[in-house]
Formats: sequence, C-alpha cells, structure tokens
Amino acid sequence: MKELLIYIVSHLVDDPDAVEVIERDGEDGSLVLELHVAKDDIGKVIGRQGRIAKEIRTVIRGASNREGRKVSVDIVG
Repeated sequence: MKELLIYIVSHLVDDPDAVEVIERDGEDGSLVLELHVAKDDIGKVIGRQGRIAKEIRTVIRGASNREGRKVSVDIVG
C-alpha cells in the first residue's frame, strides 16, 4: 500500500522527492498511512473540496480490500 500511495501522489505534486509515507498501526488493528508532502503541494493532494484526497483514499481502500486489511490515509502535510 505504501508504494502505491507514493506512486500516485508523486505524480500529482511538483516536488516528488518530498513525498514521504509513514506506516503505523491504528487502534482497531488497521494500517494507517501518514502522507507527508511539501507545504506548497498540499493543495494539489487535497484538491477542490477534497475531491482528490477522497479519490486517493478510495483507490487505497480498494487495493487494501484485496489484501483483506483495513487501510486509511491521513494527509499530514
């Protein structure tokens, strides 16, 4: 999941070298991916009214269903 998220986001931002994803365990045994991007690129990842962020989460959730694990994405910035 981490690699998929990095791949998607690095193609959206101006500074792909600043993209970083930290994996941590959630409270309910799920996997939480914390997405860090450059300050200037945060708007490109979130999109208008959060549409891009919502679609990124949808893609990651769909891919995680194949693995049978719950995954969520937190955009930290």
